[in-house]
Amino acid sequence: MRQIPTKKIADTVNALCLQANTELTSDVEKALKQALKQETSKTGREILQQILENAKIARKEKLPICQDCGLAFIFIEIGQEVKVTDGSLTKAINDGVKQGYKQGYLRKSTTSDPLTRENPGTNLPAMVHTEIVPGNKLKITVMTKGGGAENCSAIKMFKPTSSKNEIDDFIVATVKNNGANACPPLIIGVGIGGSFDQAPLLAKKSLLRKVGSSSKWEKELLNKINRLGIGPMGLGGKATALTLHLKKGPCHISSLPVAVNIECHAHRVKSTII
Repeated sequence: MRQIPTKKIADTVNALCLQANTELTSDVEKALKQALKQETSKTGREILQQILENAKIARKEKLPICQDCGLAFIFIEIGQEVKVTDGSLTKAINDGVKQGYKQGYLRKSTTSDPLTRENPGTNLPAMVHTEIVPGNKLKITVMTKGGGAENCSAIKMFKPTSSKNEIDDFIVATVKNNGANACPPLIIGVGIGGSFDQAPLLAKKSLLRKVGSSSKWEKELLNKINRLGIGPMGLGGKATALTLHLKKGPCHISSLPVAVNIECHAHRVKSTII
């Protein structure tokens, strides 16, 4: 049994929060450069150039890529041969988030109550998803996701007899109706199957995939979305979305849930194994 102290976990989460908010990942940067090459709209090209310059400055100056430093989503894969020592795993994660957001002067965007809207100024609690896996390692992935893109997401409970075309229409319509408000070019996560609560989690987990490889269905959907003409920052053009990732899961025989989780161009994900 391998022992991992909570301080190591908290320090790791702290560092990942800082990195995620200030360093755009290489796969997203590559996709943005490719979108710039293909964009025909003059305004769209100028916006993409500004996005890339902003990412360059953020990395160099250790400043947030976006003023909305988001909710902290933490995905934990904990080996079944790992024992967390000196305290609680959840507390260690939250301590790391609190420290990272304070150290980096990152905007705290979490309210303690959805109706009173009180902001405790800690960005806590983190949204933690834990999975037990074989082995003696602990994988931590931090996604800091802004509210504007999250607000444009959707779920629909389809009938099990629904066709692929009906599902396609729902996904494309979700982007058409809301995508301009989510700071495109977008990264789109789609979850199909599971249950009412699992489909959105499948969609969000699909966003953790590296940009660059797509299935035939994903490419078809991406082409349909980019033909909408929404373009960078919703001002017209070809680059409405950089990629679309689809993740499926088993579901009840009478159900077919489909969730769309929209992400903005400031896709902030960092991961490490300890």
